[in-house]
Amino acid sequence: MHGLINRSLQCFLRDTYGAALWQDVVAAADLPVAEFEAMLSYEDALTFRVLEAAGERLNKSRATLLEDLGTYLVSHPHNEGLRRLLRFAGVGYEDFLHSLDELPDRARLAVSDLALPEMELRQLTATRFQITCTAHPPGFGHVLVGILRAMADDYGALVMLEHGGCRAGGETVEVTLIEAAFSEGRAFDLGARTG
Repeated sequence: MHGLINRSLQCFLRDTYGAALWQDVVAAADLPVAEFEAMLSYEDALTFRVLEAAGERLNKSRATLLEDLGTYLVSHPHNEGLRRLLRFAGVGYEDFLHSLDELPDRARLAVSDLALPEMELRQLTATRFQITCTAHPPGFGHVLVGILRAMADDYGALVMLEHGGCRAGGETVEVTLIEAAFSEGRAFDLGARTG
């Protein structure tokens, strides 16, 4: 697993639940390091041990933890860079959805060896969408649900999201766009500010 993924999981747990919980997870998961280095690679098993240990301590399922991680990645002040990367997709939530297939390539521009799952959007009706993402890393569909929820809030859209499970080597997420302009979204300027 790319170290950036593990580091994000570490920061999520520490920022959300505190340093003491993170140290408890390190001990329970029998990690060889107390902190993940973002630019290294780690065995996938380490990531799964972290998720298992955190889930046990917080009494949360892996799916819930991963969805919360996705929300954290967009909404926490420490992650403004990722939010900006996602908001460059367009002025509305539907634009954002249609740009998801470009996300792995945009991420590789920032971190060349980061392999995000490939995503494909199918528009089922005027307001219903289905996103299929490849199955590695496992559980990414749940992270995507959290990201989609946080981005809906960011754009001011009202959506219903449902993880559709795993099928044929991929995970699906169903999105129903109930209202594109439900509330005022968070401020965002596509242009750079100077002075």
